[in-house]
Amino acid sequence: MAQKDTLLNLFAGGCSGTVGAIVTCPLEVLKTRLQSSGFALRPVFQVQLGTLSGTGVIRPGTVTPGLLQVLRSILEKEGPRSLFRGLGPNLVGVAPSRAIYFAAYAKSKEMFNGLFVPNCGLVHMSSAGVAAFVTNSLMNPIWMVKTRMQLEKRAKGEKKMNALQSARYVHKTEGVRGFYRGLTASYAGISETMICFLIYETLKKHLAMNQYNSPNNEKEKGASVFLGLMLAAAFSKGCASCIAYPHEVIRTRLREEGSKYKYFFQTGRLIAVEEGYAAFYRGLIPQLIRQIPNTAIVLSSYELIVYLLGESK
Repeated sequence: MAQKDTLLNLFAGGCSGTVGAIVTCPLEVLKTRLQSSGFALRPVFQVQLGTLSGTGVIRPGTVTPGLLQVLRSILEKEGPRSLFRGLGPNLVGVAPSRAIYFAAYAKSKEMFNGLFVPNCGLVHMSSAGVAAFVTNSLMNPIWMVKTRMQLEKRAKGEKKMNALQSARYVHKTEGVRGFYRGLTASYAGISETMICFLIYETLKKHLAMNQYNSPNNEKEKGASVFLGLMLAAAFSKGCASCIAYPHEVIRTRLREEGSKYKYFFQTGRLIAVEEGYAAFYRGLIPQLIRQIPNTAIVLSSYELIVYLLGESK
């Protein structure tokens, strides 16, 4: 029975992750471009009045491009297909990563329920942390290749590297260690997963209690619970993303080719000094637009598949 449950979690996690990845790929490309140092700033010249003579002084400055500007730039210079850069490794990686995550989460939850008060907040946070650690450690090479593909800028008609070519290039220029760039930032991002699942499991528990007390028939209950799970997942991910977002920017910078960013704290310090603290939230809007519906789709699809296959046993 335990083995069947593990396989069920693997299958449900893989299917739900694949659906979410396809639907939200363009938003992920926009988010990654906004996070990068190449797109983060572009030079402008500002005219400032001198304090004594009143003469104009031209000083160099910087301005951050907006979401629509980046979208327009990609469409004009690279074409619509560039909005799906990295989808290959994303599809290759998302099914196993979601499968590994949900299977590890279920197993960890089972273990921690035996150590702590069953289904308490500490159990949910610990389980999410362990699952995220395992998944990030195993899947970082694939996400590294995906990020490099999304950051590659070529004009329309120019041939772009596919996933295999990108992987070979990373290995040739940086060796095996190159595939693990940004892993420390991913570990820092475990806090986001822990916060998300703590809120989600708490809301799910309240939904279950409301369902139990509801006088509606089973069909109406099922529809309302599924919608409730989607809203709970969306709210949970939105809160967690806003709190823990800076690690995403640091991770993208660490994965840039030939950049000056070497380590987690060194990258964070450089961004703060050179660009200000607001830079840690570049790309947050497309991230929220992408992640909130994506997480709602993934978690609710996972719960639905587990429920349907569990019922059919």
